[in-house]
Amino acid sequence: MSEKKDCDKENCSALELLDFRNALKQFQKLVEKTVIQKTKERLGLYIKDDDEIDYDKFYTTTQTLLGPEVKDHNVKAFFRKITNNLDARTEWCEIFGYFIGESDAMSSQLKEENMVFLVSEKQQVTHAGDRQDMIKGIVKVPHLDFTVTSSQKGVLTIFNNQDTAWITGCDFLPQLKCVVAVTERTVIVWDYKSKGSQNNCFVIKPMENGLLCVCTVTMSDHLAKDDILMGDDKGYVHLLTVTSDHFGLKQCKGKKSQLQVLDSKTFNIVKRKLHDDWVVKVKYISDLNCFGSCSSDSIHSFVLDDIKRLEDNLPVKEFAVPRGVSAFTYCRKAKVIVTGGHDKLLRLWHPAINSRPTGKLSGHQHSIVEIVTNEKDQHVISLSSAKIFRVWDIQTLSLLQVFHDNQGSPGEMENFPMIFDNDRGMLITGSAVIDIYPLTRMIQDMRQVPQTHEKSINALVYSKAFHQILTICSESILKAWDLETGYQIYQIEDAHGLNTEVTCAAIERNGFYFATGACDGTVKIWEFESGQEVKALPLAQHSKDECRLLKIVYLKANESQHALLILEQSGKMKVIQGNSVQTYLYVTWVLPEAVSFPRRNPVVSLSLKPDTLQTHDFFPDIQLPSDTSSLRNDTENFVHSVEVKCFDVLKVEAWSLIATGSANGAIILWNFESTSVRCLYYKYVKELLPFSNYPSVPLTALCTDTSTKMLLAGQSVGPQNIILAHSTEVVDLFHEDEKNVVVTASIDGSVRLWHAMNGCYLGYFGQPRKFELSDISRLILPCDVNNFPTIIKEESKHMEKKKFEYPLMLDRDSFNPNTSVRINQI
Repeated sequence: MSEKKDCDKENCSALELLDFRNALKQFQKLVEKTVIQKTKERLGLYIKDDDEIDYDKFYTTTQTLLGPEVKDHNVKAFFRKITNNLDARTEWCEIFGYFIGESDAMSSQLKEENMVFLVSEKQQVTHAGDRQDMIKGIVKVPHLDFTVTSSQKGVLTIFNNQDTAWITGCDFLPQLKCVVAVTERTVIVWDYKSKGSQNNCFVIKPMENGLLCVCTVTMSDHLAKDDILMGDDKGYVHLLTVTSDHFGLKQCKGKKSQLQVLDSKTFNIVKRKLHDDWVVKVKYISDLNCFGSCSSDSIHSFVLDDIKRLEDNLPVKEFAVPRGVSAFTYCRKAKVIVTGGHDKLLRLWHPAINSRPTGKLSGHQHSIVEIVTNEKDQHVISLSSAKIFRVWDIQTLSLLQVFHDNQGSPGEMENFPMIFDNDRGMLITGSAVIDIYPLTRMIQDMRQVPQTHEKSINALVYSKAFHQILTICSESILKAWDLETGYQIYQIEDAHGLNTEVTCAAIERNGFYFATGACDGTVKIWEFESGQEVKALPLAQHSKDECRLLKIVYLKANESQHALLILEQSGKMKVIQGNSVQTYLYVTWVLPEAVSFPRRNPVVSLSLKPDTLQTHDFFPDIQLPSDTSSLRNDTENFVHSVEVKCFDVLKVEAWSLIATGSANGAIILWNFESTSVRCLYYKYVKELLPFSNYPSVPLTALCTDTSTKMLLAGQSVGPQNIILAHSTEVVDLFHEDEKNVVVTASIDGSVRLWHAMNGCYLGYFGQPRKFELSDISRLILPCDVNNFPTIIKEESKHMEKKKFEYPLMLDRDSFNPNTSVRINQI
């Protein structure tokens, strides 16, 4: 009997496994169909039908196939991944929240908000030295973007170039563009640019004492001279001046050269005894125009003074620390010096006060061997001899993170060099290998899909008064954001009622009020600061398709009166007004339906209606001629009337003008001062973005800066002139002059921030941390964008050789010749 039950269980398990496999096959087909649909949508080839797959259909089908074990957030994350990145590799287990690849599992790790460095993402450069060797010095050369290392066995490394000696420290000479290193009794200068058999390496010897550390003085303005600071084992600090004449670098170019030995007596070397023990670190702090040196000496532990003190016998500024100082760093923004040593304490000093520290940080259980600064985030990173790292907030003096390195044992480490690369946001350390620890926020910016709303963005407006933006998605959720920080201020759901999509929005010039329009034709006015509703246009008794609003323009706004110009999907344009007396908004003016225009003389006079004297302060009532047959002849082709797709308003001084764009390419200018209407008709525009490397595709968003010196254009496949801002259609964008940033919105549900001039990605609205608008050097991109911005100069050869003909020509007689207009590439 038991055998039969076991057999039945096995049969049931086999059937369940077969059903699950079939379900996975169906799910894979669903994913493939979704990807094909999204691909066609991006290419503009997709035609909507009953089989269209949106998120709701994808979720329902997935639940039906795989059962209730599939969680909502996992389905949402999976759908967002395949729609935002069509080439992304996916595994079926991801729909259940399990990830095979390390990069996919990253999302769970990134949720740890207290993490400063992402230890799990540590990289190792094993080719930097022998496993039996030890890196003794490491330095970053920011302006050339490379790192120099020196090892205990004498390996100097810049990428793959090497030279050998017994080395205790290294640095880079910015004027001579050479590497300097020190050994126990020599100074080595290496021309790393020499290739192949050209080996320009110079050894300066003998030195009187054993050299332990070296650094470059960066204040030299002489193009062919560098000053070098060195510390030795007798407590002396040396100042060595070298020039190109010492090494004959110009004469050496192109010649095969061996290791050249130079007599130290031929160099100008100044030294002064500042410590009673070894000088373990020496640095030049350009912000203070001072050098610093430290020692295990408890009385002369740390010296900070002008470099001129090395040449005279005047007193120097000394800092006394029990058991001495073995490492120090300077925080430029906080204006403090941080020291650490064998007493396991970090001390904070004001550079001008050496009597006592301004603060202390405790926590290390072993001697502190190195300290570096993350200037951008105001963090200090300290390292102990037990290979334990501690990250401190220098402003609050709080501990942010503790992590350790498991490379080797603590007893093996006498010196552990460490630097922080502020350009790329990573901590670099050296031992038997080079370890690289990236900042968590850098990984977040590169791997997390930007998301401001769950659904696609319908509208984006900016209030100059409050420096805030308003975003609206197809779910009718309104969110207000602070432009400078990116933090959300408030949120309004179902702004026009349940299941009523908000399709457009506009803000009045001063930025105190904004208006929204919906798919049912309703219009509402809101206070921007509070998000409170002020007035509304009631629902019209028409079909929703006819009344769907495409665009709103604010004509006037104050406490007593509001006036809006709206465009319906049917092509009708209306002026909507409201005052302090009336509860609701009401329609006061409707633009007449379009009429056929002749191409040869496309100007038609308008007739004012009898009640024009009862003006509405905006546009008078007009009527078009009832018969245009007199304008026709056999040789003229007429532009047929079609629905209006877009419009704009010019209401300045004597101008009272509306420009409308129709589906057939006609631009109709309604001039209510001269009572005329003019039609400009163009079949198509061949070159929309002549300066872009991307193929010409329809523009979906357009704006200029306030001074009209910069034109920004968004396309349905993402390019925004030369910034690939999104992987999907850009629906709106604007330029903020004061901060010099560009904000873009897309159907992918994200609103992103870019620097206007260099295209640097600054973040997205809705991210967990605030924006850093001053940081325009980060070499990162959103995870769904692969191409860095391309800078195209105005004088480029491409623009000189290729000539473009534009359908719209500038009428110079109508414009002030003293003003200039030009297009800058972002």
